[in-house]
Amino acid sequence: MSTSTSSTRGRRPAVLRGSGALRRTGLALGAVALLTASLAACASDDGGSDDGTVELTIATFNEFGYEDLIEEWNADNPDIQVTQKKVGTWDDAKENLYTKLASGSGLSDIEAIEGDAMPAIMAESDAFVDLTDSELDGRWLDWKAEAATNGDGQMIGYATDAGPEGICYRSDLLKKAGMPTERDEVAKLWTTWDDYFAEGEKFVAAVPGTAWYDSSQGTSQAMLNQVANPFESDDNTIDVENPELKEVWEAVTGNVNLSTRLSQWGDDWIASFQNDGFATMACPGWMLGVVEGNAKGVEGWDFADVFPGGGGNWGGSFLTVPSQSEHPEEAKEFAAWITAPEQQVRAFEAIGAFPSQVDALDAPEVLEASNAFFNDAPVGEILASRAEAITVQPYKGPKYSDILQAFQAAVTRVDDGSNEPDESWRTFLSDVEQLG
Repeated sequence: MSTSTSSTRGRRPAVLRGSGALRRTGLALGAVALLTASLAACASDDGGSDDGTVELTIATFNEFGYEDLIEEWNADNPDIQVTQKKVGTWDDAKENLYTKLASGSGLSDIEAIEGDAMPAIMAESDAFVDLTDSELDGRWLDWKAEAATNGDGQMIGYATDAGPEGICYRSDLLKKAGMPTERDEVAKLWTTWDDYFAEGEKFVAAVPGTAWYDSSQGTSQAMLNQVANPFESDDNTIDVENPELKEVWEAVTGNVNLSTRLSQWGDDWIASFQNDGFATMACPGWMLGVVEGNAKGVEGWDFADVFPGGGGNWGGSFLTVPSQSEHPEEAKEFAAWITAPEQQVRAFEAIGAFPSQVDALDAPEVLEASNAFFNDAPVGEILASRAEAITVQPYKGPKYSDILQAFQAAVTRVDDGSNEPDESWRTFLSDVEQLG
């Protein structure tokens, strides 16, 4: 197995920073304003400059932990300069991506893609550069590499991270309810979804005005991550009336009294971190930075090595190079560098994005990492344990992302009281039918 990148262009080796605690940069998801970036005044239309410098753009969403890495790259590579364009959510990024794919121009040299959307992107492989590189074989976890490799064996995306899930919780609020607060104690109580919901009933009865979990959207997503075929069979046939999906639907819509009834990533949801809005939430590694940013100054947060129903993976994005890029080779080189094991370790230190690189998984900077905000929880050890617990990777066909969006909208209609469950389910079925 080789973990080398492509040509180094005289760069010095990356330095791993063993801080032992995760740092967070930037703003939380949903709170990030669109950052517009323009090329230097001397840049030509083809992404170059008068002095021969190649100028690249990378489009991301939420937080990838790339700010310091891009700064380092630019310092070490005066001939290839990179500017980051960042929006707050994948929905914002997706709208821009699809619009400019259709128009045939305007995309960044490197476009970040949310993992759930990769099946649809794979169906449009011709619009992206083949990133296959024999020197990178074995770099990623097998299931991450497979998710970005099309039927012709072309790798369309480089995986940035994975999303093993634990539970973030407010120990002070659990104490207020007279419930156990230590990590090992709560882990014993939340091993199944039935147990988790039952504990929630006890909590909301003891602490009126505070919800058990942050949103029905997030909880339903967490449960879907444990379903082998939530929306489509392995031959891409849409099947949204399967028993497993109905079980998730009934569990979430039947427990709306445990939810904040807020839309995840919305302004009110963000505010709920500051006003004791809820006690627990599903937390993939990248969510740790979101929680810390939104709950700044709030004491009592902790992170437990448990996830109801076993393991689950939520998220994990990919970097792609659209065929529109005027500098595909340089874009490919940068994408390979910033997703290398050394850089994934540093992104983990920055925002908690758990590595998808084989050689980064057992790095001391990952395994020995703790987080002061979460009561010095051994987050590296916990996330590694949660990764080992993952036994199911949901099948995601070309329609997965669109069906998921329709499903979440259906959950939201019940959560906010605008629809009864049966009515909202019928609308969901109609929405899916219109997808073809």
